Amino acid sequence: MEMKNAVNATDTGAQYDEKVKRLLGNKIILAHILVKVIDEFQKMEPKDVVSYIESEPVIGTVPVEPGLTNTVTEKDGHRIVGLNTENLEINEGLIRFDIIFYVRMKDGISQVIINLEAQKDEPTGYHILNRAIFYASRLVSSQKERDFVKTNYNDIKRVFSIWICMNLDNNCMNYVHLTDDSLMGVHKWKGRLDLLNIVLIGIADELPEYDDEYDLHRLLNALLSAELSVSEKLEIIETEYDIPIDDRMREDVSTMCNLSQGIFEKGEARGEARGEARGEARGEARRETRFILNMYQKGYTLEQIADVAEKSMDEIKVIIGDKESVLV
Repeated sequence: MEMKNAVNATDTGAQYDEKVKRLLGNKIILAHILVKVIDEFQKMEPKDVVSYIESEPVIGTVPVEPGLTNTVTEKDGHRIVGLNTENLEINEGLIRFDIIFYVRMKDGISQVIINLEAQKDEPTGYHILNRAIFYASRLVSSQKERDFVKTNYNDIKRVFSIWICMNLDNNCMNYVHLTDDSLMGVHKWKGRLDLLNIVLIGIADELPEYDDEYDLHRLLNALLSAELSVSEKLEIIETEYDIPIDDRMREDVSTMCNLSQGIFEKGEARGEARGEARGEARGEARRETRFILNMYQKGYTLEQIADVAEKSMDEIKVIIGDKESVLV
């Protein structure tokens, strides 16, 4: 029964994560984020920034792994390279970008690539900045033959990897980027230091008061909070931020609230079950190992397994053993 509850909790968690991505993937929400992190859009009205977001953001379908981010097709004798959003069943179990999209700059010519990632809390099995650097680097390297060809490195587009991390002790935001420190002599090296950008946004549990400094944090807190009711969330989003609430957003907010409650209740149930099983620790360890291996074989990601099993990712890798090399 405990294993069944854990699998159900994983399914519930996956559904919750999907709703979070869909809500954050709304263009008006993305526009509010862009106003705070892209220098060119600062002080603009978010509703005016929406038109600069090109096509629809791609949510949860582009693999991060080297060699799999792009797809190559042939059409009318021409080689076409684009983001890999096909054959998802073949790539099941791979780590994917949460949200990825292009933004056209105000000059109407240049573009930047935006990746948005959501974390329910700060990971304990690895340092989040290390992962963010990997993702940002992939956004740069995957442009070859898609956004620039051969050695035309001057055509590399700026990339932003933006990480929203919930359940922190305080609201914060950090900008990590390249700098040029002269160690000896004077020489002006040609190139752009603004190509690789990482923004880490920490969201505290408590809803901040509405002011300019915490404008974005209040919106994200209201959108993702497990404490506020559906009506409270929609009231803040619509009245304070002038964001139109359509049926899809209303449904997603409502479903997310229900799922977050379900995750809390299942977590309590698992805690009670663990307390009752203390006298059978050795047998429980064997069942837990089988459960972890079963989740791995079914394609769950390392993070999902670690979350449900309440272990670090290093511990999960040890249990999985010789399959560790295929994990990210």
